[in-house]
Amino acid sequence: MGKKIIQMLIIVGLGLGFVRPGSASLNLDKLSSMDVEQVQNLLAKLEPLIKERESAQSLATLTFDELYAPLNEFEQSFLKEFQNLKGDELGVSIPFRGIATGKEELTVIKDQQVTINDKVTILPPQYLPPNVNEKYLEMVGAMEKDLGKRLFVESGYRSSAYQLYLFIFYLKNHEYSIRETVKWVALPGYSEHGAPQFQAIDFISANGISGEENPQLFEDLQEYHWLFENASRFGFILSYPKGKPGITFEPWHWHYEQSEVDSADGSRPPTPPVH
Repeated sequence: MGKKIIQMLIIVGLGLGFVRPGSASLNLDKLSSMDVEQVQNLLAKLEPLIKERESAQSLATLTFDELYAPLNEFEQSFLKEFQNLKGDELGVSIPFRGIATGKEELTVIKDQQVTINDKVTILPPQYLPPNVNEKYLEMVGAMEKDLGKRLFVESGYRSSAYQLYLFIFYLKNHEYSIRETVKWVALPGYSEHGAPQFQAIDFISANGISGEENPQLFEDLQEYHWLFENASRFGFILSYPKGKPGITFEPWHWHYEQSEVDSADGSRPPTPPVH
């Protein structure tokens, strides 16, 4: 049977909801043209749900049941392949942190105002576990006392289902390479944003500097230097520092560990980062 005929039969199978053969696994270096098309179809199918949750400002608590509900059997099976990807297969150095269900107890942070491009902007509501929110408020209160400045929560908790959606959404930014995408977007279960026991916060300054487009801008902030010297006293740790193999430096991304608070002894702070 010719290659084109086989491809046509597979495409027809996609439309009818047939599951593709098990031998046709995902290409980790670059998705096949048919898999790229299927990713695009998935995103189109999920778009109404995502827009609805964005409007309700509840995307961060999306559950797997809600994510899979609009999809047919084949589409669910295809999406599950991404959900089941393992970090060790892709050289991910970040440990597995567990699955965030979207049903955890969370505190909602609303009405955060920052200035972006000279325009006052209200950030979307963010979520944090209550204990992490308490330590965050304590920390930025101390920062404000020392500097007269504070950092805001640009991104806090997000469920593993939402993380899965983000992963397939950003594949296009990396030429549909799973290996490249995973360097920038964590797999579900590997993101500290979806790990309440290691809850991450992505910070943004009052003047809209998050560092995601240019990490140096965030690294140059007084607020970053203050974090580097003081954050551990409140249990916050820089997750992805410079020079750590297999990760990208993210000066804005800090996670909370209760053990750091328990072991704090008021010792001399670390030497500030060298540019």
